[in-house]
Amino acid sequence: MTLGERIAAEALGLVGVPFRLHGQTENSGLDCVGLAALAMRRAGASLGALPVYRIRGMGLARVETLLRAAGLKPAAGNHPGDILVCESGAMQLHLMIATNEGCVHAHAGLGRVVLMPAPGPWPLLGQWRGVEHRGEAG
Repeated sequence: MTLGERIAAEALGLVGVPFRLHGQTENSGLDCVGLAALAMRRAGASLGALPVYRIRGMGLARVETLLRAAGLKPAAGNHPGDILVCESGAMQLHLMIATNEGCVHAHAGLGRVVLMPAPGPWPLLGQWRGVEHRGEAG
């Protein structure tokens, strides 16, 4: 199983977890950044520490800087486990995780992590891919 397939599987396993702004754990709730980070870590992706972030009002260039700092690489093509950067509203960026079943994301309005049909209702601004841990067992 590839890293992307593992990330997608972990994301699907988090469907139903409550939404919480700046949430980073399954028990306390997740926002879109916390969802992406948790799914990637559980799948074994090499991921740096999450910086303090504010998706609302941040420009795309700043979000791309944060994604690079977390160890993600720009990607092309349609691959499970990719992190999708979307514009969900004016000055509102949002992260989703691509799976073979659709897109998993933390939905503030519904109050939980959900699976929705791909490609999603929002313009796609970028696609990013995690990197495997190197030289680690497990």
